[in-house]
Amino acid sequence: MNVLKKIIGSRNDRILKNYQKILNSVNSFSNEISKFNNNDFPNSTAKLKEEYKNGKSLDEILPYAYALVREASDRIMKMRHFDEQILGGIALHYGKIAEMKTGEGKTLTIVLAAYLNALSKKGVHIVTVNDYLAKRDCENMKRIYNFLGLTAGYINNDQTDEERKLNYNCDITYATNSELG
Repeated sequence: MNVLKKIIGSRNDRILKNYQKILNSVNSFSNEISKFNNNDFPNSTAKLKEEYKNGKSLDEILPYAYALVREASDRIMKMRHFDEQILGGIALHYGKIAEMKTGEGKTLTIVLAAYLNALSKKGVHIVTVNDYLAKRDCENMKRIYNFLGLTAGYINNDQTDEERKLNYNCDITYATNSELG
């Protein structure tokens, strides 16, 4: 069994090899997207939504979408996603757990998968452990979402029903696990 594992690799090795191909595709769009003017970003989001509506899968849209988010983040926040964060975003999109240590950019990584999945217009919920993080992360990252043409909101315990309703109607909503449970 060990000989076979050495030849074809472990399951994680095969998954990462596949993710690396996707990462290379994301990186291949960087030069093109770096030439965009700021108005091109919400227009690109609208085009991606239309492509999804017309039958393209989120998997097919992923490389271009992640390249858009990376460039938007760099322009708006001066925080460019590292390749490892792109790999983490790919893992999240595929429903995998992406373990990252404190300071490795989990909040920024999540923006990738949230943006991509919001293109389906089904709404995205990002779950955090407390009200403070829901509000902080939303307020920081919504600058990227808004630049890309999406809306973001957060749910906290002290909000009125009207505030909650407005925020649940956003493309992306940050909330606590107890709120969503």
